[in-house]
Amino acid sequence: MPYIWRGINHPESIRADRMFSHLRTGLLLAAMTGLFLAVGFLLGGQTGMLIALVVAIGMNGFAYWNSDKLVLRMYQAREVDERTAPTLVPLVRTLSRQAGLPMPRVYVVEMAQPNAFATGRNPANAAVAVTSGLLRLLSQEEVAGVLAHELAHIRNRDTLTMTVTATLAGAISMLANFALFFGGNRNNPLGIIGTIALMILAPLGAMLVQMAISRGREYEADRVGGEICGRPEWLASALTRLEQGARNIENPIAERNPASANLFIVHPLSGRGADNLFATHPSTTNRVARLREMAMRLRPSGNPWA
Repeated sequence: MPYIWRGINHPESIRADRMFSHLRTGLLLAAMTGLFLAVGFLLGGQTGMLIALVVAIGMNGFAYWNSDKLVLRMYQAREVDERTAPTLVPLVRTLSRQAGLPMPRVYVVEMAQPNAFATGRNPANAAVAVTSGLLRLLSQEEVAGVLAHELAHIRNRDTLTMTVTATLAGAISMLANFALFFGGNRNNPLGIIGTIALMILAPLGAMLVQMAISRGREYEADRVGGEICGRPEWLASALTRLEQGARNIENPIAERNPASANLFIVHPLSGRGADNLFATHPSTTNRVARLREMAMRLRPSGNPWA
């Protein structure tokens, strides 16, 4: 039997790390929501803050119910089944069973850049998507590692967290861009200099919080994904090849919609100078090192793919 993650058998230290990770994510989401409300207050006083609160609730509610449809439509994803994807779909089914998850919908995005993402508000309404470039580049074992990572996001409810984060980050940037229109409001205590500073600093702050949330969730999904497939080295190998491919091949849709970058398994944007500082993903070198260390600790009793 392959190694299968069982939360109740985890050492206390691993459970504590997982609890800390979820607490940290909750605090960062609260910080981003607070930043959104603060921008509304600075632009329009209490009225502006109330408007920002209503907008935040409305946007998050909309994202909760429609995020998967919006993302899949944005990337022109095509749903596949065992007839149209006879290798991919059974692989997802096997890994979903090992992860204790219902079978998600499976999509292929016709895109040269090798990448993948998961979406959906909960495990019962989840979807995983891989690009055609990923299927051409990776071996079956490496694809299994990638799919296990995406299923880990679904089980950890990261798909909803990252969608809400992207929605709030986009809303903060939008609100900051409206700053000049509201700059003359008598309730605005900032003045023209403060308004200009707000236009620059608010999106920057949102980007930093989004980055922190995304990086923490990626590390956790790597760990759980390695446990789901039982071979962390498969995911480590896949990440190395995916990063190289993503660096050399553009993702035009993500370039036009950078707030969606945190959904992917590797950073999809081609920008160079700010990548290390502002990328939504942790260093691939660090991720691979953790996975290889994890592989040394695991001693699975069998290979389900042999």
